[in-house]
Amino acid sequence: MDIGVPKERRPSEYRVGLSPAGVQLLVEDGHTCYVESKAGVGAGFSDEEFRVAGAKIVYTGEEAYGRADLVLKAARPTDEELNWLVPGQALAGLLHLAAARPNKLEALLKNEITAIAYDQIQRSDGTLPVLKPLSQIGGKMAVHIAAQLLQNNAGGKGVLLGGVPGVPSAEVVIIGGGVVGETAARAFLSLGAHVTVLDKSLDRLQILDKHVNGRMVTLVAHPFNIARACSYADVVVGAVHIPGERAPLVVSREMIKKMRKGAIFIDLSIDEGGCSETSRPTSHQNPTYIEEGILHCCIPNLPGVVARTATHAYLNGAWPYIQEIANTGIENAIQNNPDIERGIATHAGQLRNLKLAEITGENA
Repeated sequence: MDIGVPKERRPSEYRVGLSPAGVQLLVEDGHTCYVESKAGVGAGFSDEEFRVAGAKIVYTGEEAYGRADLVLKAARPTDEELNWLVPGQALAGLLHLAAARPNKLEALLKNEITAIAYDQIQRSDGTLPVLKPLSQIGGKMAVHIAAQLLQNNAGGKGVLLGGVPGVPSAEVVIIGGGVVGETAARAFLSLGAHVTVLDKSLDRLQILDKHVNGRMVTLVAHPFNIARACSYADVVVGAVHIPGERAPLVVSREMIKKMRKGAIFIDLSIDEGGCSETSRPTSHQNPTYIEEGILHCCIPNLPGVVARTATHAYLNGAWPYIQEIANTGIENAIQNNPDIERGIATHAGQLRNLKLAEITGENA
């Protein structure tokens, strides 16, 4: 199989679709890898490393697409890249199509692309093997962001997350107790913050409470509890995620209005559209804005700026599926591996994901 690895073109996206180690293994299996020059620089991989691993270096993204039966990416294609799609080829990456503009999905369907959404590859037990490590990275990064934004010079209220003897620690509220929420909670607790986690599942809250030996407050997530928790928080983290769907709007504008002056809101659900009525995408270059008097940070592709860690992390999860698709072919992989089948967004001009069909109004 011919495999293309283009350079990522989204702002502040430094990850890459395949590592030199992955190239070497695929080449040993008899495949040809075309890697765009400088595709791996942000993740710390040089063209020479890819070349030594057996890749053929190409010098435009269009060529990386044009030579490929399977295109491997980190993030979903930009509008520019949509013009390079080859009808009938396969494309794998963290596509987050539920929150994408309609033209992305339209291009995939029109060109009969087999779109493999890493963020939707799901095991029978409900775990997301590719997305999970990136969620863990996002949860840990939330702590660094919060610590900086609470500083006076960043527009915050001048509060230290962990406090000091005689001075209370910051109040941190996390909405969503999944992988992102739990990882963030553990990281905030490690710095001495006072943490409250809300989730709609009581079973999940019991698991979280056991994991941290009762060191944080847990509340069932309904509007009254969310509003009350937000009203006393120094930091609110949105960590709501439903696989393959847009994030539900669980934080209203009115809740944001009633937050403490100088508090901050970090929306880690922004890749799925955001979980607050006041959320809109920002960037690493311009990470914040003020809405209803509250400092917001809503950066999509948050792990993209810790690209070496993030690339290794998500490829650890994606590699078995990449190898199976390359070695057996996309049709056999879909037929024989339910994990991969659940990750197929489009195939042969048809929308294959029922949740995505409900959101977009397309037929599945």
